[in-house]
Amino acid sequence: MTSRQGFRIELAPTLEQRTRLGRHAGLSRVVENFCLEKVKAAIEQREAEKTYGIPEKDLTPIPWSAPALERMWRLEHRDRYRWFTEEGLSSRVPKEACRVRAAGFKNFFDSRSGKRKGRKVGFPDWRKRKHGSRFRYDADRARPEAARLVRMPGVGKVRTLEDMSWLTDRIADGHARVIGSTVREQAGRWWVSFQIEIDRADINERRTVPGDAPACGIDVGVKTFATIVDDDGTVTELHAPKPLKAALRKLRRAGRSVSAKQRGSSNRAKAVKRLAKVHLEVANRRADFLHKTTTMLARSKRAIAVETLNVTGMVANRRLARAISDLGFGEFFRQLEYKAQWYGSSVWAADRWFPSSRLCGGCGTINRELTLADRVWTCGCGLVHDRDVNAARNLLEAMNLEQNAA
Repeated sequence: MTSRQGFRIELAPTLEQRTRLGRHAGLSRVVENFCLEKVKAAIEQREAEKTYGIPEKDLTPIPWSAPALERMWRLEHRDRYRWFTEEGLSSRVPKEACRVRAAGFKNFFDSRSGKRKGRKVGFPDWRKRKHGSRFRYDADRARPEAARLVRMPGVGKVRTLEDMSWLTDRIADGHARVIGSTVREQAGRWWVSFQIEIDRADINERRTVPGDAPACGIDVGVKTFATIVDDDGTVTELHAPKPLKAALRKLRRAGRSVSAKQRGSSNRAKAVKRLAKVHLEVANRRADFLHKTTTMLARSKRAIAVETLNVTGMVANRRLARAISDLGFGEFFRQLEYKAQWYGSSVWAADRWFPSSRLCGGCGTINRELTLADRVWTCGCGLVHDRDVNAARNLLEAMNLEQNAA
């Protein structure tokens, strides 16, 4: 059985290759804006035609789909964008840019109709340089050539800073194949992310969770990232590094440095790069902690009970927004879900309104007077509860009750 997975590797391009990568990123941006321009022009044309009394079936069609947008690009790029052909840029990049734009239109309509879960998605906007440099290749147009070499159309063979033997060996024996790739620049460094279809059976079997591993309940919070209570009574606390909080002074200093430089100057470009570097360090520290934590849990617990948090609503609280965003609760639950499937564990999520912190594990009374400031509380039955430990234990008990009833 195959599953889809990402594999991200940092590139070590030469100066000439960096220029080519930048040109492809610019090409992708141009094509995305070309697609948006055509859609908006068609919408305006339809509105004008309606005022003339033209029947609905005869109105100008709007090119919402990727094939329609591709056809328009092929018809016009030779006259409007001659540099595309003259510079020998890859024809696969415009194809994927059209797909990206078409997906944005689809997400907008699905979000508006309720088909798409999550927060509402707005109508696609113009893509600008400040939004970052990135572009895509379809299928295996860009693919690993060797353990430290990636072949990229229009760019050439680019060396990597890390070894890719894990991926190249599986591609060679038919256990994996590349189905797409995204190239992105951050803080002056380039990465390629391969989207792969892989048979993980042998990997998952070697790393599967032991049958006698404990089940646990996990309560997440701002002060203590995760309080873990195992079914044998063991309590473990995990503390997040809070990288954004640790880097705030450095970020403010770097931000002021950018503001003090003249727009368009080389000094401002250097200052922007330094600021981007700090942001990248923050993101990397957070990602490192989340990956290590979720992997440890998925490979050492046979069943995991978690709460269902309204992270969007929590971030709306301006007093908690920065701290919540710094912890990455949403990404934590997402990673835990798919890694549990890999390693034979299971994740059970309580109902959003389950009173894990307020419920007394002894008598079942719900303490409706409990506030966020109350870290320890005493029930009327005499039991003294640590808020986080009690919540994790209640989640574990709720999961066991539901599984036993089933």
